[in-house]
Amino acid sequence: MNSESSLKILALIVLVGFLSCAPYLLSIHWVIILTEILIMSIYAMSFNLLFGYTGLLSFGQAGFFGVGAYLSVLFLTHVSNSLWLTILAGVAGAAIVSLVIGWFCVRLDEIYFAILTLGFGMMLYTVAHNWRDVTGGSDGLTLALLPPISLYIFNIELFNPRYFYWFTLGIALLAMIFLRRVVLSPFGLLLTATRENSQRVSFVGSNIRSVRLYAFVLAGSLSGLAGILFALFNRIAAPEMLHWSFSGKAVLMTILGGSGTFLGPVVGTGIFFVLEHFITSYTNNWMIFLGATLVAMVLVFPRGVLGSSEYLLSKLKGGPSNE
Repeated sequence: MNSESSLKILALIVLVGFLSCAPYLLSIHWVIILTEILIMSIYAMSFNLLFGYTGLLSFGQAGFFGVGAYLSVLFLTHVSNSLWLTILAGVAGAAIVSLVIGWFCVRLDEIYFAILTLGFGMMLYTVAHNWRDVTGGSDGLTLALLPPISLYIFNIELFNPRYFYWFTLGIALLAMIFLRRVVLSPFGLLLTATRENSQRVSFVGSNIRSVRLYAFVLAGSLSGLAGILFALFNRIAAPEMLHWSFSGKAVLMTILGGSGTFLGPVVGTGIFFVLEHFITSYTNNWMIFLGATLVAMVLVFPRGVLGSSEYLLSKLKGGPSNE
């Protein structure tokens, strides 16, 4: 193991240690913000699996995010108060919906794929908005009680923001480890090859549609997981979670951090929410200043903040860009 790898591992250990101790070091307000950053990082990383590694621009990730959110609230309200079963049901539901939608979408690519995902996403939004008997319509579904985490010996009440933060941190770390294994696996290399030149991949005998469909289902499942955590965090599932503008958040956070870099979406999510927090504390016209700041950052860092930083470091060392 070289010194660069050792330094990265050390930095990662320090970061995870800080995040684990954050509830003791920061105020409850910042703990809540960090919780939302972790949830939205999972959401952005699911989009990055499609866009950054597979080369598919999806404007429908919010649909699967919302499916996970609604299924979790419905499951807790009408079926069981088991948190683990709720997460399993929500992820499974998001996976099934993404499998059905993905079967149609992966037949096309580029702008046609993007338009298809946008269309299906808006269909899901319309269902959530108009099917009042099931989804609550524009009011959404509220969650009155948040079940505790059952660990056999004792239960952990998630109404405490610190406990919910640690729960979210654990889920986020597991999701990131899983994604890391995926992108470094032969399947992950096949996704990158598909992004670079899909025709060559098909010439060597791989089924491009199947590869893209697997990636689409994985991304949809992870979006559903983020939606479950978001619904539990806010105690509500609302139609706005399925709107195309919510899909735009995943695009923005990924581009801001660096698409195609593993932790780029996490960095982009953190920058987005911290900027939003500080700007809204000074002005009511925060969207103007936030938009201007984000545009400037994208222009200064064309590969994203993390992507551009890695590229510049690789240039200084005289090696290939580390993407």
